[in-house]
Amino acid sequence: MADLDNISKPEAIKQQSRQLRGHLARDLANVDEPFDKEGYSLLKFHGIYQGYDRDSATERKQRGDAKAWQFMVRVRIPGGRLTAAQYLTLDELADRHGNGSLRVTTRSSIQFHGVVKPGLKAVIGGINRALLTTLSACGDVVRTVTTSPAPIRNDVYRRLEADARLLSRELLPTSGAYHEIWVDGEKWNEATDGPEPPDLLYGDRYLPRKFKFGVAVPEDNTIDVLTNDVAIVALWEDAAQGKRLAGYNFLLGGSHGMTHNNPATYPRLATPVAFVEPDDLLAAAKAAVGLHRDYGDRSNRRHARLKYVIAERGEEWARAEMGRMLGKELAPCRDMPAFQVPDHLGWHEQGDGRLFLGIPIVSGRIVDGGGVRLRTALREVVVRFGCDPILMPSQDIILSEIAPENRDAITAILREHNVVLAEDLLPAERWALACPALPTCGLALTEAERVHGEVIGAIGARLARWGIERERLSIRITGCPNGCARPYTGDIGIVGRMPGFYSIYVGGDFEGTRMNEEVANRIRLGEIADVLDPLFALYAASRAEGEGFGDFCHRIGIAALQQVIAGVRKKAA
Repeated sequence: MADLDNISKPEAIKQQSRQLRGHLARDLANVDEPFDKEGYSLLKFHGIYQGYDRDSATERKQRGDAKAWQFMVRVRIPGGRLTAAQYLTLDELADRHGNGSLRVTTRSSIQFHGVVKPGLKAVIGGINRALLTTLSACGDVVRTVTTSPAPIRNDVYRRLEADARLLSRELLPTSGAYHEIWVDGEKWNEATDGPEPPDLLYGDRYLPRKFKFGVAVPEDNTIDVLTNDVAIVALWEDAAQGKRLAGYNFLLGGSHGMTHNNPATYPRLATPVAFVEPDDLLAAAKAAVGLHRDYGDRSNRRHARLKYVIAERGEEWARAEMGRMLGKELAPCRDMPAFQVPDHLGWHEQGDGRLFLGIPIVSGRIVDGGGVRLRTALREVVVRFGCDPILMPSQDIILSEIAPENRDAITAILREHNVVLAEDLLPAERWALACPALPTCGLALTEAERVHGEVIGAIGARLARWGIERERLSIRITGCPNGCARPYTGDIGIVGRMPGFYSIYVGGDFEGTRMNEEVANRIRLGEIADVLDPLFALYAASRAEGEGFGDFCHRIGIAALQQVIAGVRKKAA
């Protein structure tokens, strides 16, 4: 065992946790008190975040009441694929143990919000009975593996789904703690057998920080694959019998998290490291995990992501080290076609005679409210037609396996419940993301999901003013700089700076291959659209043919754009 005096407190907690057990079982029984700090850290590995209702915290404190403790429970759903039965189980659990909503995440998962401690074991038990899990949906492990959500029935898309499922299954922690604690599984008998051996992949301290995999093809980068710690890009080539998988480019070191006013932390896109033969996919994935496990910073969690290892040691070092772990020399990445982001909303053919329908969901929140009965409509369609839902990294949902003769009936049900469909949206609405932020996220500095409509509506009005409201545009809103809605690769990133204030980033590209840059900071919520307005005017007047807004901003340069903004604000003062 390592010297506990020379590692950070979170590392010590993991190392002494008895393979993620800690005192969770004991403390779960005390429903009147929250878990302690040790339990808070270990819960994440089990797919749970402990928090409290931040809206009521001040009032409760003034009354002398304890915080309204509650939990977020995240389901691990490889590639976002659910069966109809699984979705209906999750929908039922949202009423029984959550706040009456399901939330689709930007990693194609489902989150329950508002779960109270007495319901924790019940909700996880229900998830487990649906043959799903929350294990490794959070924590310092490989989290949910993402891939294109499109249920296109050809060799390329079938392989993407299969690879996502393979990696998700094989990179799960092996500890029995999860089933012991949450589903009354067989317990490891420490008295007779000694401590459970460390995980063969993760060891006894697991990883220095969270770890994310994405699998894509250049023709479909709907998952923003380069924002992952490990971006796996499958390369296909023409063959006599159709398409043949040539192998995979492994690009390492993507991550969006950073800290304001700390230049040692920064967002980064994954960069090319190695080409991997098809049969070496899993071994190479484990080697990439090994890089983080063995070389990641275990003394400073703000410096503990794989991106810092790659940035400081280099891609050639990473390729050589991965080759050493595989026992074979790896070649550099191969050339790739330009990335594309197809639109999977609306009606599409699967390629097997059936259809799929992509339905937009504002900020991923599946709920009935404001005259829109989205959750009821989805439940009715899934029950009546047996559609298999697929959760999208755009926080939307696909209903798959639809018989063509049911298309009109499904559309009618959605319209009857006032569900907004893809054709009803302008591009700024269609491609917008927002993280949950307040009141459920403990890291949020300000609002995101709850101001989504206000921000996108104001920006849409400015776009219409200049006649560019039909231009494709990605807008991402987060309540803090940790980047859960991927703000640093969008055309426009709006990042919480402090209560009511935001930083604005522009100049990324729609295809997810370029970072944007900060063009303004400490901007009030109500002034965000005003700050962007002169940039929209300039774009409308001087863009090149077919040039996207992010590409235009990148070409003009941040310094010039800042001068434009400053000039307009000075005149308005």
